[in-house]
Amino acid sequence: MTLPTRINRAMVFDPFEATQRDFDTALNRFFSGRDVAQNGRGWVPNSVDVREDGDHLYVEAELPGFKKEEVEITLENQNLTISAEHKAEKNEGEKGDWLLRERRYSRFLRSFTLPPTVDDQKVDAKLNDGVLTITLNKREETKPRRISVG
Repeated sequence: MTLPTRINRAMVFDPFEATQRDFDTALNRFFSGRDVAQNGRGWVPNSVDVREDGDHLYVEAELPGFKKEEVEITLENQNLTISAEHKAEKNEGEKGDWLLRERRYSRFLRSFTLPPTVDDQKVDAKLNDGVLTITLNKREETKPRRISVG
């Protein structure tokens, strides 16, 4: 990505310049193959993987840059919702004028309907190196069991 070539420090609003900037941004997104995310920024890599084994269901979400205090997980009526919101802190001591500022806000929101085999009473969540891992136990009565032939 290139930095803007024109920096307008005046407080005068120029509708033609704003339109040109919006057009340039749209073209840049189109030709770079990026899609617009919910938060209005370019594509943000927040991928989610869901897998299972005989005893558990695992949900892994990429949440780079989020702190555990910014992540909220809810489980209600077999619906798992992961949300995270990051707002940049306002540093009073910052020096210099911003030329480009894209990291001030990001948001993540995903919901999943879980199968009835999941036990909603036992859920474990960990955020490690930007990856949120949620482990959900399956109900004992729904786990496969081996039956011996008599």
